[in-house]
Amino acid sequence: MFFKTLVVIIFFTVVWALFSGLYFLNKDKGQSNRTVKALTWRIVLSISLFIFLMIGAWMGWITPHAPGQ
Repeated sequence: MFFKTLVVIIFFTVVWALFSGLYFLNKDKGQSNRTVKALTWRIVLSISLFIFLMIGAWMGWITPHAPGQ
């Protein structure tokens, strides 16, 4: 259960970073680099989440299954 909770938290953090990048893009009008930092965090978190899911599947913490089964 801990693994799934952590995946959901990381996913919502990725979404939050995406929307904060959008907010900074509209607010700063290209005058600062906050948009780049927010989107960089999004990329780092997304890659980390993907790697975390691959490790979880490899270690047996999660079990992939076919849809409808």
